[in-house]
Amino acid sequence: MAWTRHHILGLADWKAEEYEILLQTASSFREVLSRRTKKVPALQGQVVTNMFFEPSTRTRSSFELAAKRLSADILNFAPGTSSLTKGETILDTAKTYLAMGSDIMVIRHKEAGVPHLIAAEMDRLQTGVNVLNGGDGQHEHPSQGLLDLFTLCSLLDYENPRLELLKGKKVAIVGDILHSRVARSNIWSLRSAGAQVHLVGPPTLVPQFFAEMTVGSNGDQLFVHWQLEPALKDADFVMTLRLQKERMTNYLLPSLREYHQSYGITRDSLKLCHPHVKILHPGPVNRGVEISSDLMDDPALSLIQQQVTSGIAVRMALLYLIGTLNS
Repeated sequence: MAWTRHHILGLADWKAEEYEILLQTASSFREVLSRRTKKVPALQGQVVTNMFFEPSTRTRSSFELAAKRLSADILNFAPGTSSLTKGETILDTAKTYLAMGSDIMVIRHKEAGVPHLIAAEMDRLQTGVNVLNGGDGQHEHPSQGLLDLFTLCSLLDYENPRLELLKGKKVAIVGDILHSRVARSNIWSLRSAGAQVHLVGPPTLVPQFFAEMTVGSNGDQLFVHWQLEPALKDADFVMTLRLQKERMTNYLLPSLREYHQSYGITRDSLKLCHPHVKILHPGPVNRGVEISSDLMDDPALSLIQQQVTSGIAVRMALLYLIGTLNS
């Protein structure tokens, strides 16, 4: 199968073949990153614009480094010093960067649908510009879902990461599912790989409607829990999510202390899991809330640093796949 996807806005409609292409391409770029010279000319002469309308450390830096490793030119957008403060619209901002020669736009926004809006406008204008969703509201964060998938598959077979390695594996996703675009993207990617996905958290943060999400046409339901024990029992992987207090408009939790007592991941709670369990977290982490600090720093259990490293290879793969479509 040849790569044909012009924009990467979400994972809900991805085919298994697309995941496989992504995994193999990311694996090849990981090899590049291990060399003394970590740069390839794949996107030389192209302009990648990072349009991040909300704060980000990992995602923005990762996309910027990935673009540089591919020899692209970089434009970085900062909303606080842009003409948005003077009343310019988001679409006009995108058109300004279009006029500067942007070939790929990486969009991150607190409102769901903004990357889709910009992609639709680029298509309407027949610009050939590719749009990549860097995270939009409570919708999706596709590159994070893909780097998590790549991290897990690489752990199981470093030389040949592929979907079938996760078939039947139990993955528990713990925490603020309601506000998490990361959880939504991981639901699509992990279920496409045949993993058993168990969501767990307080009822205010894990509404029952998540159990109605399906993958493809198989109609399978997710497993939703409001108690930690059944979700963690025999889990192969545990992914904890940050409590997004900035998005919580109502009192959804009694206190952070009580949350940690009921849903925090500790060495004691991990005793419920598979003996070789590994933990993930997309970051940033509230230490001592979602996960105990000692677990984060334990290389025998934590894959958090591997996630960050995987992110560069995966984002190189994404930029390469869409950036070479028109060449």
